[in-house]
Amino acid sequence: MNFVLFLGILLILGLISTRIVKIVKLPNVTGYLVVGLIACILCLLLDSNLGTDLKTSLSRMNGFISTIALGFIALSIGEEFKLSKIKEYGSKIMLITFLQAFLAVLFVDVALIIICLVLSLDLSIALCLGAIAAATAPAATLMVIHQYKAKGPLVDILLPVVAFDDAIGLVVFSISVSVADSIATKAPISFISFLLLPLIEIIGSIVVGSLLGFLMHILIKFFKSRNNHAIVIIAFTLLGVGICEALNLIQVNGRNLEFSNLLCCMMIGAMYVNIAKENELNIVNRDVELIDRWTPFLFMLFFVLSGAHLGIASEEIINSNDAKSIIPILVVFIAYILMRSLGKYTGAFIGCKITKRDKHITNYLGITLLPQAGVAIGMANQISKMESFKVNNIGNIVVAVTLCATLVYEIVGPLLTKLSLEKAGEIPDENGLYPYENIVQ
Repeated sequence: MNFVLFLGILLILGLISTRIVKIVKLPNVTGYLVVGLIACILCLLLDSNLGTDLKTSLSRMNGFISTIALGFIALSIGEEFKLSKIKEYGSKIMLITFLQAFLAVLFVDVALIIICLVLSLDLSIALCLGAIAAATAPAATLMVIHQYKAKGPLVDILLPVVAFDDAIGLVVFSISVSVADSIATKAPISFISFLLLPLIEIIGSIVVGSLLGFLMHILIKFFKSRNNHAIVIIAFTLLGVGICEALNLIQVNGRNLEFSNLLCCMMIGAMYVNIAKENELNIVNRDVELIDRWTPFLFMLFFVLSGAHLGIASEEIINSNDAKSIIPILVVFIAYILMRSLGKYTGAFIGCKITKRDKHITNYLGITLLPQAGVAIGMANQISKMESFKVNNIGNIVVAVTLCATLVYEIVGPLLTKLSLEKAGEIPDENGLYPYENIVQ
């Protein structure tokens, strides 16, 4: 299959989907995912060498594009991390972020532990899925915000919450998987894998990103043109992703490190917008706008390929001889969807109440935190590769539930995010006016 031709076809189909979803007032992200699923179905229906080639091309492209796209998504989030906003919200954001992540994990853990005991499933499944429940997808949220030009108090809180959520999710994931691994292997819990490695991974990702952001700030001064500035920013984003990928080849205590390219690239963007002097702010804002204009095609491909990846991976799991029964997976899947959603919403609601946020933020923030995609899939894939989770179908069940949940969240999540921003008055009307400004007044 001609790789470049296939790439062009996917972009055209993704573009056409935006016109179709606009008719039914759905976000573009939903259209991209549906295009990917259709492409996957066509590959599966083509029971020939062509169909196999298409599946292979989709899988290869997804691995490459998703890694890079997530780096630029994190960069965009980091660029929203202006110190003025962080000083204004600071500890309040951290409290909201912690509560929505913690309650999502707690609700899923408790519900699935009960279900695992009733269905005689391994308890490691509950802990692994509980760890994944904390993760929120920044990509879909950011795409909806950009598409509808949303802005206001809810967006100001939503972006940093989604970003910090990744840090908390990584810590929770490392700790929970360490406990689950000990349950599966009946081995004692190690302090290194339980606490030390998560701290190294989080702090290391932030340090690497900060250093790259500082170096980028220095280097970019030697260039004046917009094109060269764009090249420098793109290069350093790729460096951030690449360095994290390289560090993750290092094994400590029997497992690979998990440096977060999301945290790393987020810090690159945050450093660039915050260490600029007053007279450099116009250039920084121009550079941010340049990157925002360059990345739409990359984000479109990311979501189209994510839809295809979900379809292909689900088909492989269904055809797998390891997945002995679909009923337990279905029960766990439904419980995961319900309890994670309830935990996210409840945690955000309580956090907003404690920090005395406006009622529109309190009522709608939790709904905007439901999307889940790349990070969750990456966590599930890591679990499936661990030897201790290859027994009793633990890895397969975790992957199956995560993929199915991601499919639901990524199709329904963007729509709910759009509706929440609309209800909060942070999407402009036909005159370009933001209703939330009247609400505040």
